[in-house]
Amino acid sequence: MSKVSPTETERCIESLLAVFQRYAGREGDNCKLSKREFLAFMNTELASFTKNQKDPAVLDRMMKKLDLNSDGQLDFQEFLNLIGGIAVACHDALLIQAPNH
Repeated sequence: MSKVSPTETERCIESLLAVFQRYAGREGDNCKLSKREFLAFMNTELASFTKNQKDPAVLDRMMKKLDLNSDGQLDFQEFLNLIGGIAVACHDALLIQAPNH
């Protein structure tokens, strides 16, 4: 019986899960990102975003805004809100750059 290869979308989901687990598993609860784990994620995985920020407190504000239940950590749903927001911003930037038809 041949194994069905995952689709591109399934591979993207698997990658997001793997990245979240890689950072969430560093300290404490392996189902949530602590503030330190969030900072490590941002500075490694989204380094081009973080190095272009002039305000050093921007990551703290992002963490507070994403932390919907105010527990000082980001669960996977809250992490996905970050990823979704970044994806929307990238999509909007592409639309602005695309010539009108």
